[in-house]
Amino acid sequence: MVPTGAYGSWPSPIGADVAVAHDGYPDYVAMVGDDLWWTEERPAEGGRSVLVRRRPDGEAQMVLPQPWNVRSRVMEYGGAPWHGAARAGRGPLVVFVHFADQRLYAYEPDTAGAPRPLTPLSPVGQGLRWVDPRIDLERGEVRCVVEEFTGDAPTDVRRLIVAVPLDGSAAEHRASVRELSDGRHRFVTGPALSPDGRRAAWIAWDHPRMPWDGTELVLADVADDGSLHAARTVAGGVEESVAQAEWDAEGRLLFTSDRDGWWNLYRGDPETGRTTALCPREEEFAGPLWQVGRRWFQPLDSGLIAVVHGKGATTLGILDPRSGELVDTAGPWTQWGATLAAHGSRVIGVAASPRSGAELVELDTATGRARAIGCGHTDRVDPAYYPEPLIRTFTGPDGRDVHAHVYPPHNPDHTAPAGELPPYVVWVHGGPTSNVRLVLDMETAYFTSRGIGVVKVDYGGSTGYGRAYRNRLRGQWGIVDVEDCAAVARALADEGTADPRRIAIRGGSAGGWTTAASLATTDVYACGAISYPVLDLTSWLGVTHDFESQYLESLVGPYAELPGRYRERSPGGQADRVTAPFLLLQGLDDAICPPVQCEEFLEKMAGRGIPHAYLTFEGEGHGFRRADTMIRALEAEFSLYAQVFAIDRTDIPLLELTK
Repeated sequence: MVPTGAYGSWPSPIGADVAVAHDGYPDYVAMVGDDLWWTEERPAEGGRSVLVRRRPDGEAQMVLPQPWNVRSRVMEYGGAPWHGAARAGRGPLVVFVHFADQRLYAYEPDTAGAPRPLTPLSPVGQGLRWVDPRIDLERGEVRCVVEEFTGDAPTDVRRLIVAVPLDGSAAEHRASVRELSDGRHRFVTGPALSPDGRRAAWIAWDHPRMPWDGTELVLADVADDGSLHAARTVAGGVEESVAQAEWDAEGRLLFTSDRDGWWNLYRGDPETGRTTALCPREEEFAGPLWQVGRRWFQPLDSGLIAVVHGKGATTLGILDPRSGELVDTAGPWTQWGATLAAHGSRVIGVAASPRSGAELVELDTATGRARAIGCGHTDRVDPAYYPEPLIRTFTGPDGRDVHAHVYPPHNPDHTAPAGELPPYVVWVHGGPTSNVRLVLDMETAYFTSRGIGVVKVDYGGSTGYGRAYRNRLRGQWGIVDVEDCAAVARALADEGTADPRRIAIRGGSAGGWTTAASLATTDVYACGAISYPVLDLTSWLGVTHDFESQYLESLVGPYAELPGRYRERSPGGQADRVTAPFLLLQGLDDAICPPVQCEEFLEKMAGRGIPHAYLTFEGEGHGFRRADTMIRALEAEFSLYAQVFAIDRTDIPLLELTK
């Protein structure tokens, strides 16, 4: 007989250490010769990102030991941090960005030598940063994007496409780096070179647009010395977002664009400028370009194209551009990452499912067989404790659809007393131009296996559902997101799924903003957990980084015209309306949402008698990467819920709430 216990009190084998132990998350996958390479996050090693090499025999090994950390800080969110090239008889050459100093390094893993710098040393966090490298062995250089700070303010910066000599001559002097683009755009991606080397294509955009609002696909001619000439825009615009551009084996330009309301795949003729939609569907074949170098499609030598696509959840498909036929990969995977590699008939990507974490999956297009080949999922606990998602669509204000994933409490060893309704936590994703992923998340399981339900909301403004859904948040941040989350919470309470008196809300970054705004403007939630948030829009404009410095122009409206709106929407300006207990979590090295946001908010809350806690973490930036930080944060969050929901737990550290 299954024991009966109150929701939230159930014992669980999924401790906080298990919930955050996701070493091996693969990303930035590419082939170098016959070898597969990728990066992996290592929370147990201080959050560093390592480079891994898998040989044809299946043997995988970490290439760079500590303290090497393969990660770029361009635009703070980074992007593709490495590239490799195969050299006949000499082994591979790898170029990568080291996080600690942001220098570009060259490394020959089959020799005894150490990585050697290719770019000059500059002050940490300032000076020069690099991203999206692409090696050109013939010219002896690597083309990439440089981010160069020209003053003291975060917005004193320019970005260019450049060529860095592979001989190391630029390691001491910036002057040895050749500038290839003209600097007329604020933001650029690395250039994709046509098979004959005569043309280069890249994506560019300018303030106040974000890359999901509008970008330009730029095409240029390549001279014999590698310089770029006659750059011209061939697609995109103010209301058209081009998210990726590549060349097929026959020298035709492929790109994704949302010109018809969805990010679909197009083929362009560089000579005539004509474009053809290859598989028009009300689905997304790309996503928001938060990081430079993301790839949702990969042309194959056969003429076929591997594509990550879907509506909400995603799958890997093989598209025949001649017929428009699209065949999806069979298997359990419900979410594919924006990183693909190809080698002959093989396509390799990163995929996950509600029963498995991210793993490297290989599809053989010749046989149709797909299998996990690296970072294979390992069950650290019995899968019987994993939550089962329910994909729901709720009705929000004005009858609009609101998509969400509902994870009811689940533990095979325990059940709740008859008539008791479970507490729930509304999870708000960041961005806000992002979405929730239909994958196994052990932090979710940490709560559901203890008897607390979770609902993850793709509020208006989320990606994965077309441009119109994404545009719902234009000018409405702090309203539509708050309303949609509240509508889902109320619906769960009204239908008898959740206890209306025990609903919490949590989120980080932009999700932290929505969490705080929800506590200030609704009476739905009993408490909230807020991580590295935006809390005051006006002050945030002066301290955040360049990439998002004008993001609010679209999310809220032009500040010069609507300063009152910025004050009225900010949780910091409505601190007197917050009456529910809350937890604030903040990294002290956060350049995107600096600690001052939390500090000023707490000053306004002082003396009001609202129970709260503020935890800060040295060495953490925007989003926690270290295992000890993540464990402390997760246990503190659960302690908050236990105290507010009157759950008797003595097996977690007590979070001290002050008033």
